[in-house]
Amino acid sequence: MKLAATPLSVLDLATYPQGGTIAGAFETSRELAQGAERWGYRRYWVAEHHNLEGVASSATVVIMGHIADHTKTIRIGSGGIMLPNHAPLVVAEQIGTLESLHPGRIDLGLGRAPGTDPRTMMALRRGGGRSEEFDLQVGELLSYFEPERPGQSVKAIPGAGIDVPVWILGSSTWSAHFAAAIGRPYAFASHFAPDDLMEALEIYRREFKPSKQLAKPYVMVGVPALAAETDERAEFLATSMYQRFLGIVRNDRTPLLPPVADMDAIWTPGERYAVAGRMALMVVGGAQRVAEGLEEILRVTEADELIIVSDAYERADRLRSYEIIAQAKSVELRS
Repeated sequence: MKLAATPLSVLDLATYPQGGTIAGAFETSRELAQGAERWGYRRYWVAEHHNLEGVASSATVVIMGHIADHTKTIRIGSGGIMLPNHAPLVVAEQIGTLESLHPGRIDLGLGRAPGTDPRTMMALRRGGGRSEEFDLQVGELLSYFEPERPGQSVKAIPGAGIDVPVWILGSSTWSAHFAAAIGRPYAFASHFAPDDLMEALEIYRREFKPSKQLAKPYVMVGVPALAAETDERAEFLATSMYQRFLGIVRNDRTPLLPPVADMDAIWTPGERYAVAGRMALMVVGGAQRVAEGLEEILRVTEADELIIVSDAYERADRLRSYEIIAQAKSVELRS
């Protein structure tokens, strides 16, 4: 079984449910990260989003620091920092600071999407940063991590000479070409945009150029999932995640809603189809069904690692979901 040998990681948006608080979201993130460390997850990544109800992960680096302070061994990273929203020097200094405080534990995942709506993007990018300049911005950022050069006028302090794994994140074939060209690990956002997954992976592996950071392609695939004690309980709890994606389809973002007994009473057939397209990799069930679903994803994608997005209306259900998903690695698959 490939799942048993495949690292699993956590992607966190610091979400809060309807009626919940942002402070509560951060408490959940801390508790989840500590649990993920106990359950054997390899990484705990925080995503950058802005101006989205129910999502509190806008100050990504701050949350990373908070999580790192409250854990001991699990790798902490960004999944990712949307580089066009930031000056590369500032990112280098922030990540350099985190790596100096928590040596050998920090990952830097970079994306070029805004992580928000067009109006908020304009507020974030007052300096004129554009996604089509992403390759140049990444090059500038990487230069700040190089050892200090004689006569160098602008240095990242801290940051210069620090060895931090840099990942390229994406949901399109463009990111696959770019990650391959610079020889960096690649994470695909198939937890919400699976359409180009297989083509992107094929491009990345075919075009990969070895670098001093990475000798061969390394792929991490995003998977939405909800696990519970029984398949039926998991299917019920998963309706909160379905409602979130329905809100995206309707352009009506709200904090996470309570689970419902019948989604067909909420969405139209067309909306159900649209949500299913965005959540094509969704794995729902008890430990056995989750193990089978993750194993099938690994069979099809040949991913080196899976990063899991799991959310539930109640904190205890979310924590338990991640715990069961970790336990699925040891489930014996039915023949």
